[in-house]
Amino acid sequence: MTVTSPATSPATCITVGVLALQGAFSEHVQLLRAAAANTSSAPTFRFMEVRTPEQLQQCDGLIIPGGESTTMSLVAARSNILGPLREFVKVKRRPTWGTCAGLILLAESANRTKKGGQDLIGGLDVRVNRNHFGRQTESFQANLHLPFLESTKETSKNDPYRCVFIRAPVVEKILPSNKALGIQEGENERADTVVAPSKTPVDELAKQELEREVEIMATLSTNAEPLQENQKHAHAGAEDIIAVRQGNVFGCSFHPELTDDARIHVWWLGEVVKAVERRQQFELAHRTK
Repeated sequence: MTVTSPATSPATCITVGVLALQGAFSEHVQLLRAAAANTSSAPTFRFMEVRTPEQLQQCDGLIIPGGESTTMSLVAARSNILGPLREFVKVKRRPTWGTCAGLILLAESANRTKKGGQDLIGGLDVRVNRNHFGRQTESFQANLHLPFLESTKETSKNDPYRCVFIRAPVVEKILPSNKALGIQEGENERADTVVAPSKTPVDELAKQELEREVEIMATLSTNAEPLQENQKHAHAGAEDIIAVRQGNVFGCSFHPELTDDARIHVWWLGEVVKAVERRQQFELAHRTK
């Protein structure tokens, strides 16, 4: 398949990092390389594993992989990168994508699964319910049509995408929020809930990204065969929200990195390019004033 990236300066090199504290980070790097190889025009990309604040500072975009969210947050805190991650996502509003555990970390609110809960990065005005689909032994796959992939130029865009769910979270609520303060109304009062700290956007462009509404990017019908086979867990409603986006921040419940299908990575790299171009234009306009 061949994908054409949005036009940008041929000299531009965009650095995309994958948080490499725990989880399936190397699998993401491999799919990023495959995605870039199927991009027929500028820019060029550089991919790196991120473990330190100094490495994070080099990145134009970041992926937070699937894994164990509590472990990731503990290692991030001990590595002194948790604060810089919040600045990257919530203050600078740089392009960030979280898969499974990454979605949990990017949520502004999450239910606790262990005593004391865990630290969240935040960035998505949603509340997530972790382990919604059960334990490791109740993992499943579902072939789904993902509407946002239809915007790509790939010949296989209409093929269903194999979504791998492993102890996966879902978005149980899109939160009303005070955009000016970056806080979610009522979440701090909820029992058994952990909430990300509020942060102030660094500039007007970051503020515009924060003020964007949450978009539902993909859902899974509760009548899907894998869920019907799993009688141990109730799934209320007609569908579960399994992918959301708010401006530059994107999260999904499933594990694209555990497939050999690079379509979502291709799409996301295109979104990173657009975000970098917006940042370049914004900074140029403000330098010339």
